[in-house]
Amino acid sequence: MLMKFAIKDFIDDREFKNLSPVSIENYNRTLNEFHDFCVEQEIVDVKDVTPNIIKKYLMYCQKQRKNNPTSINTKLHNLKIFFNYLQEAEIISENKNPTKKIDYVKADVKIDVFTDEQVKQMLNYYSRMKYREKSFYAYRDYTIILTLLGTGVRLGELCNLTWNNINFKNQTITVIGKKRQQSSVPITDKLKKELTEYYVFLQQHFENAQLGFVFTNKYNERLTPNAVKNIFKRLKKIMNFKDARVSAHSFRHYFSVTMIRSGADAFTLQRMLRHSDLKMTMRYVNLFGTALAEQNEKYNPLNKLNI
Repeated sequence: MLMKFAIKDFIDDREFKNLSPVSIENYNRTLNEFHDFCVEQEIVDVKDVTPNIIKKYLMYCQKQRKNNPTSINTKLHNLKIFFNYLQEAEIISENKNPTKKIDYVKADVKIDVFTDEQVKQMLNYYSRMKYREKSFYAYRDYTIILTLLGTGVRLGELCNLTWNNINFKNQTITVIGKKRQQSSVPITDKLKKELTEYYVFLQQHFENAQLGFVFTNKYNERLTPNAVKNIFKRLKKIMNFKDARVSAHSFRHYFSVTMIRSGADAFTLQRMLRHSDLKMTMRYVNLFGTALAEQNEKYNPLNKLNI
């Protein structure tokens, strides 16, 4: 089967299975890039793709596209799912699956985290703008950062958040995460107060129009993940941060690390981050778990024995 038709069939299958638009976009990006690479190698049929071609593509991503190990592993993961689909559809046989024996590359676990000073700098910037100019963008972007800091939600979850998802009485928000799973996340009194103030501001700004999504553009339409990324690109330039990546995931890292350093246990953090595997959460504990050592010193049974 021609690769371009195989990719279309695969994407149609993902849409039929009701995957999120973000997931489908990620598959499309990887597979289209891989298809272009294969065409340059004069390969147009999926049956002609070999393990060596997969390796060459990954090397191309590393050397020419300057992808880091995490990005390369994400692309390999997408390719594995694609070729597994072709195998299940009996378009290729199991022994012709070129990704079957390709291992993920080893990556050093490195989590760059904002300093407290950098977080204060960003919030102060928007806070001054909010009270000085009272602009829609200042209120919105300030509240975006507070929501990320106070909940650790992912970018897609933030953009899909509606006012109906916020229960001010119970102080919870319902987020729709990966695989469209719904989870309830508690919010603090501070975040409740800020979201309430933001809601009142929006009612006045949009002249009592119906409010749907929490974070919107100036036309009261859902803010896209790409738009949020552009907000953070501008913010980084304004802040002149040299050693910090400004992104939704950076705020998620800050949320996680601050929780651990403040003494939160791994299981609580796992529930807050909605990790399906505790191993993901343990990355933060292993790298930043000084609080874990303090808790161990305080509660370890050996310390209670007279030996």
